[in-house]
Amino acid sequence: MNELIHQPISDTLEKNYLPYVMSVILSRALPEIDGLKPSHRKILYTMYKMGLLKGLRTKSANVVGQTMKLNPHGDDAIYGTLVRLSKDNESLLYPYVDSKGNFGKVYSRDMSYAASRYTEVKLMPIAQEIFTDVDKDTVDFVPNYDGTMYEPSLLPVKMPTILINPTKGIAVGMASNICSFSLGEIIDATIALIKHPKTDLMRYITGPDFPTGADIVYDEVVFRQIMEEGTGTFRIRGRSNYYKKENIIEITQIPYTTTNEAIIDKTIQLIKDGHLKEINDIRDETGLTGPKIAIELKRGSDPDRVLQRLYRDTTLEDTFSCNFNIVLNGYPAQLGVRGILQNWLDFRIGCYRRGGRFDLRKYEDKLHLIQGLKKVLLDIDKVIKLIRQTKKEREVVPRLMEAFELDEIQAEFVANIRLRNINREYIQNRVDEEQELIDQVDYWRSVYNSDKLILDLIVKQLREIKKKYDKGRRSQIIQPTKIIVEEVVEEEVIEDLAVFRTWENYLKLIPPASLDKNPEQRLKADDEIVQELLIDSSFDLLFFSNLGNVYKSRANAIEQSKAGELGHYLPTLLELESGEEIVHLVATKDYAGFMVFLFKNGKVAKIPLSSYETKANRRQLVNAYNVKEPLIQMAFIPQDQDILIYRYAQQKEQLLLLNTEIIHPKVTRHSQGVQVARMNRHASVTAMDVVDQKTAEKLKAHRVRTIPSSGTVRKPFDH
Repeated sequence: MNELIHQPISDTLEKNYLPYVMSVILSRALPEIDGLKPSHRKILYTMYKMGLLKGLRTKSANVVGQTMKLNPHGDDAIYGTLVRLSKDNESLLYPYVDSKGNFGKVYSRDMSYAASRYTEVKLMPIAQEIFTDVDKDTVDFVPNYDGTMYEPSLLPVKMPTILINPTKGIAVGMASNICSFSLGEIIDATIALIKHPKTDLMRYITGPDFPTGADIVYDEVVFRQIMEEGTGTFRIRGRSNYYKKENIIEITQIPYTTTNEAIIDKTIQLIKDGHLKEINDIRDETGLTGPKIAIELKRGSDPDRVLQRLYRDTTLEDTFSCNFNIVLNGYPAQLGVRGILQNWLDFRIGCYRRGGRFDLRKYEDKLHLIQGLKKVLLDIDKVIKLIRQTKKEREVVPRLMEAFELDEIQAEFVANIRLRNINREYIQNRVDEEQELIDQVDYWRSVYNSDKLILDLIVKQLREIKKKYDKGRRSQIIQPTKIIVEEVVEEEVIEDLAVFRTWENYLKLIPPASLDKNPEQRLKADDEIVQELLIDSSFDLLFFSNLGNVYKSRANAIEQSKAGELGHYLPTLLELESGEEIVHLVATKDYAGFMVFLFKNGKVAKIPLSSYETKANRRQLVNAYNVKEPLIQMAFIPQDQDILIYRYAQQKEQLLLLNTEIIHPKVTRHSQGVQVARMNRHASVTAMDVVDQKTAEKLKAHRVRTIPSSGTVRKPFDH
């Protein structure tokens, strides 16, 4: 038998769970300073090595297959990431992948992308700006998952890509949600930060900018918090046009955080609930030109009021919560825009210095060879003669080193010159390169040793990138004062309703006028009506179940029935659990009154109905009453009044008539209540009735003043 190892849970988590957590945070979910998650970087680097910066597109399946050499997570995950990077999906403000075919749309839930065998991709021109000098040791390379090849740990991006494309990631215990900004504004802010490290970034960055456009509501406090801390929530509002002649509202830009279908579904629900009666029809007319939702209004409707309602009750106005968590130098960090730009500049300076060192060594090595060639220039015939007279090949280099005072590298270079190149023109051209190489060496040495020169070069590159790729803002910043906020007054039509609940758990809400025309109720065989209430459509309905839950619904939210129909099946209408049934129905407007529960142990709980009222419109409340003891009966009373409890003991039925005012109310819904009927092993309670004043007068002989009580024996004339 295997030995059972006892270990503190903290040690187990540290050894087994912590490595997984760190892997998800650092190697999967959060972006790094180059603006890319590992999955993005692996795809783009694979496409770069495939030569897809130039030439024709290739099948997406080809890219996916090649990327699997770097990414072990499967083709579906790789292709899904590739889709998000594509131009046609419109997830990114500045996409890296030029795509052809159906790549779906970020603003549509139902427009799925085609399989990878049908679509084609290559790299966008802007992608060359993230690979510049990647082969010049500007970044570290690390082994892939099986150690068969190397991949860059970061890409030497020439611009702060982390802020020009939106990024979202959910790790373990932390998440990242980075909004995108205008390329031109970010570059201006970066240049300003280089020149004046304490500059106010909001002079250059007006606010976030999204691929889907829409309007962003200006909030100086929030925007400044995003600049400095990387957190804050702002509002995004869809953009629309109203065409008076057709009486149609067309929504052409929606918040980045939602989809066409989400807006349409919610609007349809509002129409069904009677909250948007001005709308005649709503259609998704999204096409090649972009998203479009057409809303056809009824004659005489106010389009501004409709839009105001849509902004309030649908995701046509939504929020974006910033949480700028990134991986920085191998550790998670939360930074504001300023912190990200400062760290990106440090990273970019490092890339430039490493690339400069690579070029410096290259020019130094070439200059060294040319200087050796210059030494043999005056007597090339001596070189030829020396080589011809050398008996063994391995002796050529040492003899050249001795004869012309060359080092081994220079002598090897001279010895390898082809015979056809031993002419005056070739040698003179090589020697003429000396001064140019000296200049290059001096230049790159000065660059390598000067942060100022590097920053000047970075500024120059940033300006070139802005001129080449900046396409202006997609999202417009609007002032809160320009938002028309009008209170939308509900034009709710209140009508009387008769409510019927049956033994078989059916529910009908019938207008009295309809009931007058057809009073005959249709019921299932052996079914019967167990509750009948007269209310109006503004009432709340509380459905108590046998499992101790209460389900809430507004009366006007339930579709009306006719007497000739079976009505709504409550388990389906309320989405009840398996084996759950409705045992009582209460209708209320103001949540006044009490619920009274009689339990098998003789206890009675009096719970204020207000205990079931919630500020949030919760559909289900658990622990509606105590379920530890079997429930005999429940009843609603609008105020304290008389109740009659039936107790059975020693083969005699006993009655307890009492007013509920002697029962102390319990605020806790699942309270066991107080002992009302005295119980022993021979006694039981069987029922409870709410009685009116006339009935109570007839049964006054059974009234009890104190509790618990055994009651008095029922007489034949007690009815």
